Amino acid sequence: MTKLLTIALFVAVPAFSAITGTVINRSTGQPQPGATVALNKLGQNGIEMIDQAKSDAQGKFTINQEIQGPHLLRTAYDGVTYNHMLPPGSPTSGLTVDVYNSSKQPGAAKVSKHMLLFEPSGGQMLINESFIFANDGKTAWNDSDNGTLHFYAHGVVDRVQVNATAPGGMPIGAPVNKTSKPDIYAVDFPVKPGETRFDLTYTVPYTAGEPYQGKVVTKDENTYLIAPNGITLTGPDLSDLGAEPRTQAHIYGLSGTSYKIQLTGAEAAPPAAAADQPDSSGPQIEQIMPRVFNQAKLILALALGILALGFAMLYRAEPPKESNERGRH
Repeated sequence: MTKLLTIALFVAVPAFSAITGTVINRSTGQPQPGATVALNKLGQNGIEMIDQAKSDAQGKFTINQEIQGPHLLRTAYDGVTYNHMLPPGSPTSGLTVDVYNSSKQPGAAKVSKHMLLFEPSGGQMLINESFIFANDGKTAWNDSDNGTLHFYAHGVVDRVQVNATAPGGMPIGAPVNKTSKPDIYAVDFPVKPGETRFDLTYTVPYTAGEPYQGKVVTKDENTYLIAPNGITLTGPDLSDLGAEPRTQAHIYGLSGTSYKIQLTGAEAAPPAAAADQPDSSGPQIEQIMPRVFNQAKLILALALGILALGFAMLYRAEPPKESNERGRH
């Protein structure tokens, strides 16, 4: 009788599954002790932390929580936070979470592409600017005091809005501050190993046909100036790369570290054939992705909305074996 009662009680108690894993420092290739691993869930107030633990001397961590639905592990190490997705049905034991050493020096991080889209209208000009950083090293660049991305913006009418996308991550707002240098701004966002993207939007005063001057303060491998369909852009040190087939926006390569341009005409919608039938030929420059900055607020709202609805929407297919989304610090 006692034996049967013991069995019944055992069956009645639900199985408890802890979240376990190892934090690996990819800069050293060794397990990383002392990293903080936090388990987060999606609630009515967005992402809510449930519990957290420190990795031990062997880099191992255990969080004694049973989870249902999508969750997120956030691992803080050396001033930077790294995200690891836990979609529904994915394993919760034997996880591997990657972190990197960080430095205030750029190291291998460099701007592989820099794009500026100019849209003049009614005495002002909307500038949509994109920087794509490639970091082929094993160290994250993180400089909270001085920022990582520096850019030039003269006579800004309204505040600069910046969205940053870490490797494998989603666009999120990043803090931007003016520096002690005139018209130079700095963005505080870590540049981790992999590809990090910064999308900026701001408005400046502009009179059609008058010159507008700017500077490139980053060491860019490729800088492109882009004019929408219907706008003529002229200036020195520019090479005409032709029109992007889908939007008919005109693309120019910049050979120097500064530009002085004039813009005339009025923005026009792309031809119906070009809009409806994408063409893979001709210059595309990330398919003129800076154009999305016209909807910067909408894009940010949609990104936050996706988070609010739950990560499950992103993982309707079979969950991958390992997915490391890198977040901001």
